Amino acid sequence: MALISFNQVFLAYGHVALLDHCDFAVEEQERIGLIGRNGTGKSSMLKIIAKLEKPDDGEVQRQLGIQIAYVAQEPLLDGSQTIFESASMGLSEVKRARDEYLSGDESADLDKLQTLIEAQDGWNWEQRVDETLQRLRLDPNQRVSELSGGMKKRVALAQALVSRPEVLLLDEPTNHLDMDAIVWLEDLLLGFKGSVITISHDRAFLNRTVTRIVELDRGRLLSYPGNFEAYRLQKEEQLVQESVINAKADKLLAQEEVWVRKGVEARRTRSQSRIGRLQALRSERASRRDVVGRVRLDISNAQNSGKIVAELEGVYKSFGQGDAKRIIVDNFSTTILRGDKIGIIGPNGAGKTTLLKIILGQLEADAGKVRLGSQLEVAYFDQMRDQIDLDATLEDTISPGSEWVEVNGRRTHVKSYLSDFLFSPSRAMSPVRTLSGGERNRLLLARLFAKPANVLVLDEPTNDLDIDTLDLLEDVLAQFKGTVFLVSHDRAFLDNVVTSTLVNEGPGRWREYEGSVQDWITQSERAAQWALTRDGASTQATSAPTAAQAAQATATTSAATLVKEPKKKLSYKEQRERDGLPNTIAQLEAEHGTATAQLDNGNLFASDVALATQLTQRLLEIDDALLEALKRLETLGG
Repeated sequence: MALISFNQVFLAYGHVALLDHCDFAVEEQERIGLIGRNGTGKSSMLKIIAKLEKPDDGEVQRQLGIQIAYVAQEPLLDGSQTIFESASMGLSEVKRARDEYLSGDESADLDKLQTLIEAQDGWNWEQRVDETLQRLRLDPNQRVSELSGGMKKRVALAQALVSRPEVLLLDEPTNHLDMDAIVWLEDLLLGFKGSVITISHDRAFLNRTVTRIVELDRGRLLSYPGNFEAYRLQKEEQLVQESVINAKADKLLAQEEVWVRKGVEARRTRSQSRIGRLQALRSERASRRDVVGRVRLDISNAQNSGKIVAELEGVYKSFGQGDAKRIIVDNFSTTILRGDKIGIIGPNGAGKTTLLKIILGQLEADAGKVRLGSQLEVAYFDQMRDQIDLDATLEDTISPGSEWVEVNGRRTHVKSYLSDFLFSPSRAMSPVRTLSGGERNRLLLARLFAKPANVLVLDEPTNDLDIDTLDLLEDVLAQFKGTVFLVSHDRAFLDNVVTSTLVNEGPGRWREYEGSVQDWITQSERAAQWALTRDGASTQATSAPTAAQAAQATATTSAATLVKEPKKKLSYKEQRERDGLPNTIAQLEAEHGTATAQLDNGNLFASDVALATQLTQRLLEIDDALLEALKRLETLGG
């Protein structure tokens, strides 16, 4: 039996049906990814499941006694509480029952209270909270007001998990989480014993965690078994079939409309059935909800900047004094060229925004040199998010004091420009505060792209954007001729846009990697494996004489120890190969050191891009060759 089921559930806001007589079921240990355009009603659907809202019609069935926990997109927490107190709110009912049971109140129904306490293991609720906080790596004594957005999400998750739910509902859980926290959350959900319904637009997250995709599309709930990649393939096939069916129906309707206009023939009694079919076709066409149009993005390009956008040499930046001193950037050098698309990666609080401001000359470094390029026109996404006036209309937000917007020399009416971002003309005079989170982000992108720029700085642009808009934004940024700085924790989005990454590898330590996020991960794993193998070979080499001396000393005291396991004798060819490997390894390490030194300060990318690219490729080849040589040496007993 299903844990939760919808039977012809209907929900509408105004004249638009968000859930149009939908059927839906959640089975045990299912992990469902709920996706769909912004504003389609996904959050409302979760709230109906969590009993926070009621449908207009239809029936929602839940298993008797089922425990459901809901984590909102923006959880409301009491900042004055400790993390332990806040997490305990998830057990408020059982805490109240235990307190009432222990109060000795004669009017209380002790049997009922005892049943509730034992059913939810209420006698040990403090231990349950402690175990959950330890699992989520949270300090129980820390104040909620001191936490970052990502840590507050963990506290909200702790509130949900302490109740040991059979169904966990998560609304955009990856927003405000850094990459390490997202991977941690993925592992947590993969080990969760109950069922999960997650609203998310993070494609990499959905790919790894879900067993089924459910799409809320034009009031219908469509189910696709498998992860996000499997959904994409099935969805493409479905849309093709739908377009063919609709085209045939439209053609038939057009033919029948021509026939009925002939007049006399259509009025014969024997043709009444045909007229009935025509009316049915008209009704079907009128009720059809076509695929919602795609956002049309077009960036307003400024004149080209200089070839070098920014050049940093030995940059140092810190905040605070003494024990409270915090190093943000330590001896960092790089060169940013026109057309680079750079992803900036690091945990929350690492200083990504600070590094960006130093690169763009908006913040002065404590030490080192920063040289900015010429003719820079910077459009900054995060600044615009902070400056938005919630009481302003959509029209005034895009083009204050004017009805026209000019993009790449083309003059467009502001209502038409807004329609490119899926805002109907009737909403142009609505205040910004009436928009959902995803719609606000879409509006900010519209405002950003209306400003001529040759440098785009996008600080977490993917939060709340639906998948279709993300796909299109990726395409536009890939084709943008200027320079892009992208701060994001969306791995799929970064992979599809950036050409290099700046990665935080510890307090103040930043390192540049060529390629996408996946390239950075591959290079990091290769470097770690190489260091581990090299250290292992070094330890083996230094410990070998000691072992030989011990064996010799033992041999002088006992003839029995001279009987040893015979070693496999190497062939002449293998002997020569083993003798030559240390010299090969030394040459490779020397070449690696020389190439690294040439690339370290980033100047080579400005003076000779071809040589810099060649050296970068050679470094990858050296890493592979070193690993192979070290493994071979170990096999041959070197």
